[in-house]
Amino acid sequence: MKTSPIMLFNAFALTALAMTNIASADETNKDGYLTDGRGNIVRSSSGLCWHTGFWTPAMAIEECDPVAKKPAPIIADATPPAPPPVVQTKTVFAPYTLQTETLFAYNKSELSEHGKQKMNDEVVDKMKEYTKDDVVVITGYADRIGSDEYNMKLSQRRADAVKAYLVEQGVDGNRIETAAKGKTDPVVSCDNIKGKANRKNKALIACLQPNRRIVLDLKGKMPVQQ
Repeated sequence: MKTSPIMLFNAFALTALAMTNIASADETNKDGYLTDGRGNIVRSSSGLCWHTGFWTPAMAIEECDPVAKKPAPIIADATPPAPPPVVQTKTVFAPYTLQTETLFAYNKSELSEHGKQKMNDEVVDKMKEYTKDDVVVITGYADRIGSDEYNMKLSQRRADAVKAYLVEQGVDGNRIETAAKGKTDPVVSCDNIKGKANRKNKALIACLQPNRRIVLDLKGKMPVQQ
């Protein structure tokens, strides 16, 4: 019987395919499996591959022990999250100046009725807006008429009188500090006023009025972000 060219070509193609499969099989690492004399993996009656005594999962091959594909690792953002803002506290000062004429008569340290009302309206209520940990500093000032010692004592008496009244209105005395500055830190100089610096110089007394004052510094704390 003659063999046709087509049959010869098909036979050659099948032979080449078989050789390719054998080569591929040979390239597979079968060290962890039991093989026969031809290098084929020995299987059980149910088609399972036989492992050797030193088989490990690292030796698994796809045809016997399909390896589940591991999910792609999740790459975390290398940039760390920004830390939350640090909340700190700082002391704020709310200075409030009262002319002594609105609180006291000239050269006096007793709080007037008009001065008490002004304290009620402008200071007592303001103190209630602050926490119990906040304080008020009352500083008394005087003009340059009179001796330094006298003016220092007068400014201290006036500061103490304001503190005493605030305590009467329910403000904790521990939240109140007093200080006396006498004639230091003048607001006006009035150097253009002629005459001696005494109680009889009415023009000078009127000009120096801004220097006779009580200054209240309300020290409160407020949160700030950095």
